[in-house]
Amino acid sequence: MPDSKPSIPGRLSREELAERIRSGEIETVLTVFPDLYGRLIGKRIAGRFFLEHVADHGMHVCNYLLACDMEMDPVPGYRFTSWDTGYGDFVCRPEWSTLRLASWLERSAIVLCDVLDENTGEAIAIAPRAVLKRQVARARDTGFIPMGGSELEFFVFRETYESARAKHYENLETFGGYIEDYHILQSTKLEPLVGTIRRHLEASGIPVEFSKGEWGPGQQEINLRFCEFVEMADRHVLYKNAAKEIAHSQSLAITFMAKWNATQAGSSGHLHVSLRDAPDAKQNLFAGDGDPFPGTHARPSKLFLHWLGGLMEHTRAITLFFAPYVNSYKRFVPGTFAPTAIGWSYDNRTTGYRLVGQDQSLRVECRIPGADANPYLAFAAMLAAGLDGIERKLEPPEIFVGNLYEAEDVPQVPRTLAEAIEAAESSEMLRAAFGEEVLEHYLHFARTEKRKFDEAVTTWEVARFLERV
Repeated sequence: MPDSKPSIPGRLSREELAERIRSGEIETVLTVFPDLYGRLIGKRIAGRFFLEHVADHGMHVCNYLLACDMEMDPVPGYRFTSWDTGYGDFVCRPEWSTLRLASWLERSAIVLCDVLDENTGEAIAIAPRAVLKRQVARARDTGFIPMGGSELEFFVFRETYESARAKHYENLETFGGYIEDYHILQSTKLEPLVGTIRRHLEASGIPVEFSKGEWGPGQQEINLRFCEFVEMADRHVLYKNAAKEIAHSQSLAITFMAKWNATQAGSSGHLHVSLRDAPDAKQNLFAGDGDPFPGTHARPSKLFLHWLGGLMEHTRAITLFFAPYVNSYKRFVPGTFAPTAIGWSYDNRTTGYRLVGQDQSLRVECRIPGADANPYLAFAAMLAAGLDGIERKLEPPEIFVGNLYEAEDVPQVPRTLAEAIEAAESSEMLRAAFGEEVLEHYLHFARTEKRKFDEAVTTWEVARFLERV
């Protein structure tokens, strides 16, 4: 349990938290965990009570929180818990390495928890953080430390969440009237919000690289620093939560939907990944002495090519964890910088896997996930596929050169949630890597999302059919 001062500004040790609570500098500890959607769920706990009763033993919450939908509806059919078992509790135990200031909130700290069985103390296998930790442990057992970064895009509206709801989410005004990719003028207009988000992330132990305008009116991107997978996923969900709360405090609204409007660009959650050697993570194992990629000086290792082989073989199966909702698949449109075909290439934004960097910076950018993906599950699925490629020494197809949108006879990214569910369900790799219990839990989650959409009557249907059928 760390008591020494963390090296990243905004991070706290347990000892520092106790000191700041005693001095009154911190009054509240947000004690949270990510749910199936990647949302932060938990309690605001008074600082002194946290130290006396939660720090060592954790907090109890109802286990339906890992078996419900977006509307907090207890969904039947999960093996994990149900009305038949009475929806009991599980324990959320703080993981002290995640403790940090929540600088965007008054006198607050935040800590992420591991979710444990109340009786055995063992990790709940279906919890998103546990799913990722299991795959990271597999990699470490093989001598690899997975390192990653996620690129999260979002749209900003001149609305509040309340005004958007009052408008039934129609005719929303974006914060900008034209495509603003890399525009400094338009990003200056948004700097009171985006700059505030950057500063609070930095002050809360979430190091930032940069922000920029994106390929849509009012669309922005903030990139975080590359780090180990679990820490990266933690930063990712904290960033999303903080950004929404900061926008709310400025009477604005933001969305991380994959496709909020049919006429606008989608929002991605690209994953940059490399493997480093254990235990010190100094050497990038993707860099090697193989033939350079066409037109570059970048040379891959055999391990890197086997990693790509695994990704290429299993992309259709793991897309469910990159694109978990019906809306996610509306983003896959040719010519929008979102991939539609499965291929790999060097510095080519038409492919699902874009290779970038060289030597120690050589990495894979997976361009398939949207900003709506749960990062724990997306990283876990990608890691499982890559490890399978390494273990089986799979070879990728030839590197692609050109416009993959126009290529023929190449495998395609699933176009619907139903297609992705079918691909995941038939994957022996996922059943072996995730385990039967975990995979079935998330298949039921996805089927529930599809069922609830299929039961809905949309405004498109009413406008099209009300008068004319």
